[in-house]
Formats: sequence, C-alpha cells, structure tokens
Amino acid sequence: MAKAKTEQKQAAEWMYEIIRAPHITEKATLGSQYSQVTFRVSNDATKPQIKEAVEVLFGVKVRGVNTLIQKGKNKRFRGLTGRRSDFKKAVVTLEEGQTIDTGTGI
Repeated sequence: MAKAKTEQKQAAEWMYEIIRAPHITEKATLGSQYSQVTFRVSNDATKPQIKEAVEVLFGVKVRGVNTLIQKGKNKRFRGLTGRRSDFKKAVVTLEEGQTIDTGTGI
C-alpha cells in the first residue's frame, strides 16, 4: 500500500512539471465560452501527457488538446537586442459542464 502512495506522489510531481501555469490573455479568456482553458506546458510534453495531467490535477474530463509553440519576440532594451524564449501552449477543451477556475491555486 505504501508503494501505491509513492507512485501517486511521483505521478503528481511529473504532472506539475508538465503543466507549468495557466496562460491568461484576452484571447485565452475568450475560449472559456467554448469550455477551453489555455496552459503553458513543458516544451517536450505530448498531448496524451497533457490530457492525463489536467484530468488528474483538476478532476475534470478532457475532450481534446491542441498544442502550439509560441515563438519568442525580439526585444530591445537600452539599445541592446535580446530575445524572449519560445514556449509551448496547450488549449484544453473540456467536456460539457466541466470548468476549471484558473484564478485559484492548485
């Protein structure tokens, strides 16, 4: 029985590494009317991993996952050019009646 608890704990740890943070923008907020929630995820995360992590961490049923890699912008600061890093986003579509409140912590 102790082994099962440690496996659950390890599973939760990698799930927190997959789902980094909710991505709150105006466009991402508009997806809430279609039962969609947007997350920043690990660059090497796959769609099945993202689906499993969201279902376990938030206790909801996921209908589908769409991912994209957001390219970083080139920025200038005091004459020096720099580049923001690329990151991966996941748009998670939930089943009917399911919601995730991204305003509260996990």
